[in-house]
Amino acid sequence: MLAKIKTLAKDIFPQLQAMRHHLHQHPELSFQEHQTMAFVAEKLRSWGIAFRAPVAGTGVVGIIEGKDPGSRIVALRADMDALPIQEANQVPYASQHPGVMHACGHDVHTTCLLGAAYILQQLREEWHGTVKLIFQPGEEKHPGGASLMIRDGALENPRPSCIIGMHVHPELPVGYLGFRTGISMASADEIYITIKGKGGHAASPHLTTDTILAASQVVVALQQVISRNKNPFSPSVLSICAFNGGYTTNVIPTEVKLLGTFRAMDETWRFQAHERIRQTIYHVAEAMGAEAEVEIPVGYPCLINDEQVTHAARALAEQYLDAEHVKDVDPRMGAEDFAFYSQVIPACFFRLGVASPGKGEGPTVHTPQFDIDEQALEIGAGIMAWLGARVTR
Repeated sequence: MLAKIKTLAKDIFPQLQAMRHHLHQHPELSFQEHQTMAFVAEKLRSWGIAFRAPVAGTGVVGIIEGKDPGSRIVALRADMDALPIQEANQVPYASQHPGVMHACGHDVHTTCLLGAAYILQQLREEWHGTVKLIFQPGEEKHPGGASLMIRDGALENPRPSCIIGMHVHPELPVGYLGFRTGISMASADEIYITIKGKGGHAASPHLTTDTILAASQVVVALQQVISRNKNPFSPSVLSICAFNGGYTTNVIPTEVKLLGTFRAMDETWRFQAHERIRQTIYHVAEAMGAEAEVEIPVGYPCLINDEQVTHAARALAEQYLDAEHVKDVDPRMGAEDFAFYSQVIPACFFRLGVASPGKGEGPTVHTPQFDIDEQALEIGAGIMAWLGARVTR
């Protein structure tokens, strides 16, 4: 069966390119993927694959049954949304939607899962079990489409024993895959801070509450949450990325707004840190004679790759390629809403090499220049089909 999957993946490469070009030309922002949903649904319908849509607004859940459908149930997931970025690539398939671009490779993920679906449907008499296809909206936007797909029953009726996801990886060349067990990506929570006080003339600071100074002290003090409270062996990041206050040279403003992000790889410490962050802000502001408002919406959790599923998937990947082309990858402080699945079901999230061999790393994701070597589509579709047909927990 391995040889047949590889042959089919090679044979449909032109169709994979065409699908990817269509998706790349017509990107849609998070939870607005109406055309993308319709495109996916039409492909599944044309191949005779049963599906349910919409799920979570603009998602699609398909079902392919092989022999003995109840013997094993596996889910394969792809995200579908794009980013609010103006594309800079001069290619025939460049985005036709101004200010919107598939800069994170979700067009690749969707294409590869569609390709895998076609292959599995063609070979359904040669593998055992059931494969659920989860085409998910809104990975890039809170609260994360994965959480809404779970809420709307994407993992039920039937419930898979594990779920597999994939992400483009421009640090790896085409022909390589990357795996990691355990905690692989960080949680991500946004921080919104407002410092308030009595504004006034800069020449009379004693008659005001210097909100600029108070906010500056908050920024400095917050770094101690990491340096003096966190276990040194637990990776964590707290960054204040926006400081908005004031509008001229001689007026102390009544309000300053700070925006930031907090990331961790330990769920217990994560929520302990939330409280430390709040108390640090409140106490520093009070000491400076100011008031503080703090919001820390709970974002994506840590992404945990189940050891058993990941080892099984990696072994299958080494069969599909070879051991030399399957690499260990480092954990990342970036976040991914696939983590929601990994919190409720055994999961494996692996990396697909997309860089052109011999050319070094290309532009990274979330940039206007991001693109891939499209030979990755053949490998991505094939490996997803192979894992769907074989992986077990």
